[in-house]
Amino acid sequence: MTDPPIESNINTHSRPTDLKITDLRIVNLEPLPFNVTLLRLDTNQGISGYGEVRDGASPTYALLLKSRLLGENPCNIDKLFRKIKQFGYHGRQGGGVCGIEMALFDLAGKAYGVPAYQLAGGRFRDKVLIYSDTDTVADGAAMGERLKGRMDAGFKFLKMDIGIGLLEGIDGAVAAPPGALERRDVMHPFTGIQLTDTGIDCLVEYVRQARDVIGYEIPLAADHFGHINVESCIRLGQALDPFSLAWYEDMIPWQLTEQWRQLKQSVRTPVCTGEDIYLKEGFLPLLEAGAVSVIHPDLATAGGIMETKKIGDLAQDYGVPMAMHMAGSPVSFLANVHCAAATENFYVLENHSVDLPWWSDLIDGIEKPLIVDGYAPVPEAPGLGFGELNEEVIREHIDKTRPEGYFEPTDRWDGERSLDHLWS
Repeated sequence: MTDPPIESNINTHSRPTDLKITDLRIVNLEPLPFNVTLLRLDTNQGISGYGEVRDGASPTYALLLKSRLLGENPCNIDKLFRKIKQFGYHGRQGGGVCGIEMALFDLAGKAYGVPAYQLAGGRFRDKVLIYSDTDTVADGAAMGERLKGRMDAGFKFLKMDIGIGLLEGIDGAVAAPPGALERRDVMHPFTGIQLTDTGIDCLVEYVRQARDVIGYEIPLAADHFGHINVESCIRLGQALDPFSLAWYEDMIPWQLTEQWRQLKQSVRTPVCTGEDIYLKEGFLPLLEAGAVSVIHPDLATAGGIMETKKIGDLAQDYGVPMAMHMAGSPVSFLANVHCAAATENFYVLENHSVDLPWWSDLIDGIEKPLIVDGYAPVPEAPGLGFGELNEEVIREHIDKTRPEGYFEPTDRWDGERSLDHLWS
């Protein structure tokens, strides 16, 4: 009987310079309440890295990158990011690039035995402040009670929606052309929707009732105002200024730099945008114009862990803090936690899934709960900080309307080829 080879008794992960990507597979989850795709990069040394394609982004955005990654060393994160970043764009179109970048950080961290934040330069904090978005109800006092419930659960930063949806059925609250209120595919300046004094008074009373319940000591941000023009945004913002809200989020589309500057100069509450912006260059016009008080990238849109840290560093040069948008699974959440830990001007991180009982069960090998007394402890384990996915729970929540199944082979994408150079 021959002795087993020496390699059977050692950890071959200790050869990160020889690490190669051998496969990319995905699984689509049912709503979390957001539709997300988890992706897995496999290697020749038996370790895998996990990432996430954010809600609303097609998994095709990730699969088309497979042929560009096969045979590459995942530890060369920046090299591979520069290779694939041209295949992303603003909105959800960067979802594939960002999901891949998360998985590269997970793999490189596992290969070298260090947490992802260390690969991003080390950490500024050992726990990350979390804010909890809260579903809207029609009554302001009832909304206040919902927010109070978040406070009782330990959250120290809150967010609510304040918008034209709350004015439905109230006569004279909104002036709009026929059909405009039902459409969501028209940018705000082009809808013709305006708030009336009646509508503004109703929204002011709504916020007053909520604030009466929760008080003023805790930060409360506001989002989802509706597709109204900048003039209505200014009128509403000025009316809500006395309530000391943490920020007005995405009142108008992020591309409209001059309108953001006009809005910021007209209200006394911080203004915030960024969840649909891809790469740091997309944030630069807003920062140069002094048009935002808070930037709000979504790591799964912005370019991944390192690019989002660069966005935060860029904003810091302009005296602007970085809050972070997050609506996804624990995989994306932990990627955000590592990035937040590594970014000095980080402010607060969003979580949309605190009411989902099985959310944290999607991953194993990490201490739970993931959020403790309103903070997320920064993991010390290698990579993103969890061991593996919980296959049993994920299989229970696969999106059965999609054909991919549970990390089924994706061989049809192995030979995808094109001339990708942006120069000749």
